[in-house]
Amino acid sequence: MDLGLKGRRALVMGGTKGLGRSIADALAAEGASIVISGRDQGRLDTAAAELKAAGAAAASGVVADVATLADMDRLADAAVAALGGIDILVLNHGGPPPCTASQITVPALQEWFQHIVASPIHITNRLLPAMRERGWGRIIVVGSTGMQHPIPTLALSNTLRASIWGWLKTLSGEVAKDGVTMNVLAPGTILTDRVTQTTTVRAKQLNVSFDEALAKASEEIPAGRLGTPDDYGPMGAFLASEKGAYITGSMIRVDGGRVRGMV
Repeated sequence: MDLGLKGRRALVMGGTKGLGRSIADALAAEGASIVISGRDQGRLDTAAAELKAAGAAAASGVVADVATLADMDRLADAAVAALGGIDILVLNHGGPPPCTASQITVPALQEWFQHIVASPIHITNRLLPAMRERGWGRIIVVGSTGMQHPIPTLALSNTLRASIWGWLKTLSGEVAKDGVTMNVLAPGTILTDRVTQTTTVRAKQLNVSFDEALAKASEEIPAGRLGTPDDYGPMGAFLASEKGAYITGSMIRVDGGRVRGMV
């Protein structure tokens, strides 16, 4: 299936590894031009070379940290300068440390609000007007199934991701007539550094080994296994494509059936 991504220009935040990289890989395979961001120029250069070898029409990396709005401005400007404009924006960032709801503090809320809510909204506000003017755009939030099915050890993440979901659901209705779609792509338990971190915490809580905790997580998934980045990224490419033009304001789960709710 030709997804119609040749000639499209994508900015993938946090694109050197994990879920962001999986989407960047899928976009590269379809021939899109890509700018990725991260905090290490060496890793960005390596990843960009790999993306270009995998089929990206162009690929480059820009150092940027979601902790500051100034970096988001610089990233937006650099991506537009590199590609001539941005058609696809993938909002992705690291997650906050595991904690229970009773352990959430106001300083932690303020710190991670910047990463999860303020910076993604800010860079979207920078790039969205041009998408609306051109009559075509795709915005994808790398989310979490915790947005629908709260994860006990990730209370801070659950709390703040609910905010970005509410923003996306509202804004998607405002821009749909302009040819811009906005969706959350929510992973289940995908084998990334983040899952290693959360599984380590869970193993300590259950007083079991890391491998036992990982096996228990697999047992809770109807598919009978943990996901891989290759399970996740292709759906991102589909949502970014011409074929995904009538999907907006939605949360698409890639979770092996983990979330049992019907909404």
